[in-house]
Amino acid sequence: MHPTSSVKPRVHLFSASKVVLLLLCLMYLLTYIDRVNVSSASNVFEKELHLDKTHVGFIFSAFAYPYLLFQIIGGYLGDRLGPRKVLTICSLIWAGATMLTGLVNGFTAMIFARLLLGFGEGATFPTATSAMSAWTRPADRGFAQGITHAFSRIGNSLTPPLVVALMWWIGWRGSFIVLGVASCGWVLAWYLWFRDNPADHPRITPGELAMLPKYADPATRRRNPLPWGPLFMRMLPVTFVYFCYGWTLWLFLGWLPQYFKNQYSLDLKDSALFATAVFFAGVIGDALGGVVTDFVLRKTGDLKQARRNLVVAFFLCSLLCMVPLFLTRDLTTLAIALAGAFFFAEMTIAPMWAIPMDIAPDYSGSASGIMNSGSALAAILSPVVFGFIIDQTHNWSLPFLGSMGLFIAGSVVAFWMKPDEAFKFAAEEQPPMNANLAARQFPVNEGQGQSGDEKRA
Repeated sequence: MHPTSSVKPRVHLFSASKVVLLLLCLMYLLTYIDRVNVSSASNVFEKELHLDKTHVGFIFSAFAYPYLLFQIIGGYLGDRLGPRKVLTICSLIWAGATMLTGLVNGFTAMIFARLLLGFGEGATFPTATSAMSAWTRPADRGFAQGITHAFSRIGNSLTPPLVVALMWWIGWRGSFIVLGVASCGWVLAWYLWFRDNPADHPRITPGELAMLPKYADPATRRRNPLPWGPLFMRMLPVTFVYFCYGWTLWLFLGWLPQYFKNQYSLDLKDSALFATAVFFAGVIGDALGGVVTDFVLRKTGDLKQARRNLVVAFFLCSLLCMVPLFLTRDLTTLAIALAGAFFFAEMTIAPMWAIPMDIAPDYSGSASGIMNSGSALAAILSPVVFGFIIDQTHNWSLPFLGSMGLFIAGSVVAFWMKPDEAFKFAAEEQPPMNANLAARQFPVNEGQGQSGDEKRA
């Protein structure tokens, strides 16, 4: 890391790094709008295309097959080629796939469009994590992950009313075309502003650059082959825990509007509003989770407490919030319970996504791609299982039992995650980040009269 003075340099509101973070926030917003818009439009297109709930479940999950495949590949390409090039190409693909969805004429064409969307979006989050590793201070990793994922949940919250409004205005087909055009606008802004190496950015200041980690040139990475086997085994517990989270995430994203519509016979507008309220709770959870994990890290200097212990606590809180689903049918009570469950589930996002940056900061794209493949696998299984259970039992609460069981399993396996131990690459023997090292990088607040800026410098 670049040397710093005892006082943290001032970073202006529209500094180069802040604009990069804003662009990433907008990317997370658009990717989630474009991936969950089919959920809000499904009640309309399933009738036009003559589909049953199982077909709709396959449409929901089709996106996840290439999304799973390109998690690791995309993260690797982001590390090797740089986020600027990789995200530009990927975003053009996902924007085109979104517009193509508005032109489909049947089940097969819809599946193809969703597969193409998965190819485009598969590399986005791991590559964005690679960009954050270069453009974010280690002490702010939780906040960066939390705020970007909060924007993805804003996308979840906006999508139901936005898609319903667009369908009312220009039909369900037109809504997909408009959303695809919006994504094309982001591509241009990203390519013009972002640079892989912060030092190459014309707007960055010496003080801002001094706060950022030392840049790891992709050319150097290409000369040092990555030991995939050891890294995969190192990330395996993290991946399983993220699968447990992803199961509930995709259950909510895919089926929540229809849950309210069918469980309580609500119309399309009211079901969208209830789903929006639940998703908005996730926005708060994402942002707050980032603040909490960074706060705990600064107070304790202990990555296990700041990452692992928080994930376990949030999993168990989310599980408890789901219990009322089996005790009452009151709409208000269940809406609050689902909002609470989603809130606590989303609080795990920031500590979970910070873990690959803690373990392998120079290869965070590859490490986060391995981790996010767990959620991508859940995205394949969860919507289809939910749809199958509904078709067989017509019980809209029963699938949530799976989420509760996986939260218990994830809480147990989380104790095998080791965010405090940096992965040792053969070419660069990195020491474990034990508590003492973490304390030096993230000073413990012991009330010794230091200012907040001094502690984080």
